[in-house]
Amino acid sequence: MTFGFAPASAAASTSAASANRLLEPAEWAAAGIPLLRNPREIVSGLHVRHHPQPATAVVAVLDPDERLLASASFVRRPAPADGWMFRNALLAQLRRVIPHDLRRRTPVRTAVLLYCREGDARWTEEDGAWMWGLRDACTLHGLRCGAYITLTRDGWQVLGEGRGGRRPHSASAPEPFATSEAPPPIPRTGGASEVLRRAAAAR
Repeated sequence: MTFGFAPASAAASTSAASANRLLEPAEWAAAGIPLLRNPREIVSGLHVRHHPQPATAVVAVLDPDERLLASASFVRRPAPADGWMFRNALLAQLRRVIPHDLRRRTPVRTAVLLYCREGDARWTEEDGAWMWGLRDACTLHGLRCGAYITLTRDGWQVLGEGRGGRRPHSASAPEPFATSEAPPPIPRTGGASEVLRRAAAAR
């Protein structure tokens, strides 16, 4: 598993890691984050629902079948990246949109985070702070920690999985509808003869 890194001096990385709460890519990769079966569908659905601009975070809760249960978006405040602050912001949004699962022995719902930002798709210390914040917020709300996804001018990328796509990206318009939130298909009734039979029976 490989990661790209934004240029930074070793001294700056060390001081940021000690002063701010963040996860390095290797720590995130070793955390056992569950893989998304269809990340593009999740990303497209959240993009249509929230149309995030740079500096916008979208936190979403999925059921065991990866259906969207709840989501919320907010704009990151202009302050140094710190996992503790991100944790508090994410936890506040989770508490607002969905009840906690702290009474369960094992979490059954999963929270994922989509963050729209400037720059390219390579990992940054800001991403590391969001990862730390997501993991801690999930623990405090009784959820499984799910994927962390960036949305940049290059497209979207699930960090730690090596999966991504060019659309949507940070400047793209939302698609006409979200695949993950499309209404369920109308049950098939057996054709015109079945419709006529039911109409006759109702008279």
